[in-house]
Amino acid sequence: MYIQSAHADTFARDNLPPTDCQPEFLLAGYHYPQRLNAGVELCDRLLDQGHGERIALAGNGRRRTYQELTEWTNRLAHVLVEDLGVVPGQRVLIRSANNPAMVACWLAATKAGAVVVNTMPMLRTKELCQVIDKAEISLALCDTRLLDELVECQQHSPVLKRVVGFDGTANHDAELDRLALGKPASFKAVDTAADDVALLGFTSGTTGSPKATMHFHRDLLVIADGYAKEVLQVTPEDVFVGSPPLAFTFGLGGLAIFPLRFGATAVLLEHASPPNMMDIIREYQATVVFTAPTAYRAMLSAPTRHEDLSSLRVAVSAGETLPAPIYHDWIKQTGTPILDGIGATEMLHIFITNRLDDHRPHCTGKPVAGYEARIVDNDMQDVPPGTVGKLAVRGPTGCRYLADKRQHKYVKTGWNITGDAFYQDEEGYFHFAARNDDMIVSAGYNIAGPEVEAALLAHPAVKECAVIGAPSQERGQIVEAFVVLNDGFQQDEECQQMLQDFVKQTIAPYKYPRSLRFIEALPKTSTGKVQRFRLSQEHYPSADSPGSDMNSSNTNSTDTNSTDTNV
Repeated sequence: MYIQSAHADTFARDNLPPTDCQPEFLLAGYHYPQRLNAGVELCDRLLDQGHGERIALAGNGRRRTYQELTEWTNRLAHVLVEDLGVVPGQRVLIRSANNPAMVACWLAATKAGAVVVNTMPMLRTKELCQVIDKAEISLALCDTRLLDELVECQQHSPVLKRVVGFDGTANHDAELDRLALGKPASFKAVDTAADDVALLGFTSGTTGSPKATMHFHRDLLVIADGYAKEVLQVTPEDVFVGSPPLAFTFGLGGLAIFPLRFGATAVLLEHASPPNMMDIIREYQATVVFTAPTAYRAMLSAPTRHEDLSSLRVAVSAGETLPAPIYHDWIKQTGTPILDGIGATEMLHIFITNRLDDHRPHCTGKPVAGYEARIVDNDMQDVPPGTVGKLAVRGPTGCRYLADKRQHKYVKTGWNITGDAFYQDEEGYFHFAARNDDMIVSAGYNIAGPEVEAALLAHPAVKECAVIGAPSQERGQIVEAFVVLNDGFQQDEECQQMLQDFVKQTIAPYKYPRSLRFIEALPKTSTGKVQRFRLSQEHYPSADSPGSDMNSSNTNSTDTNSTDTNV
């Protein structure tokens, strides 16, 4: 079934799930040669297409052309092979914030045939050790500003043999950079198979060991040739900016793979706060932005928003589902489409989305070209339109967990079961209801928390909010809302009653929050996704907490690494 592998280290292919446990892959419309190296296709190939003098990456005060990026990554690839002994198939961990050096290390390792594991700065020693031990990683490349945790991990891990620092500030003053100085600017990349594993994307939850999703060289191109080409309609004139970490597949796609596939520019921010993103959008005249709904809301409140956001042609909402009030406000104030979509680390990126010429509020859209989606019940039978059920999807990418029994839960009869509750309307559009484990069941009613949140956000008093299911002896669960107020509103019973009444008037009364708490700030991930499970754990530690998928893009998922998109 598989093409002849170029991997001398066969760990990755040896630990793929059995083929009968994998989803059905639909590759019609996606044609790649049997021998394919994604590092070459996203770097050297752009020189062949005449993009050598175009800016590929910008960040930390420096801009790199595609010619410079190609030569830089080739020198680093020489170091990996000649000085660090990397062999095809070996796992290489990269630890860094979003900066050009991280992208260069990823591309270099991919050219050298390694299987890359990107990790974000927020991971601590224990979490890093879990990743390293599961993927049997012997070499780690790390921004020198973040070395301490990895060095400590090396002392505890039986498999991590070497940690090599690189300079993420663009000064090139670290061990890896010095080793690369005298290396040739050309490199013969490893002739990997299209279905050799190129990337391990780790997903996170509130409990349990991390899951590693396995993605082929061809998969990295599929997400660009599908979503980025069909939906975003990327051209070399585009400039990308955003907040998702490159360590998440959603961020890697949106801030590296998509621009590099089409000769566009990626502007990388280590600290992607809304004010920082607005500065960068204005300075670089960015055209495509990826960030979370909360960040879009913050940008809309800035007094200079019209000037700062005028260059954008499309905004992609990530981290969690896009509330209708934010959708409407964004369209009204910027005139720019804002596209909600869903993806998952298991699927690599977004697979259902709105389009530039077909977008609507409280709607996730339709499948990306090559993907199919259904709404099913527990027996994998289709449910009628308008009925909430489980989202099942298949297409050119899909779930392959690294040696993990949970593969059987995610893949059913050839379909990926993403863990999201959705419904499909009569026109074929898909609508997010909740994560399957986040549906609130109160006195027999199924209530989707995001719908209640959207109702609350429509009130001018509400700056941010999160809804959970709180345990109740009488009703099983009740809807409980945590609300951050805008300036000028008081945290008192009158305001509480006003918001509860407002929800009753906006959606079905049984969905209103019977409990409403005021809070100064909501717990969030580094990408801006609200961590509802932390609210549950803090206030109801003895109750079962809903799970969290950090890479969800409706993120997404990915976590969303589902993208309802840690896309």
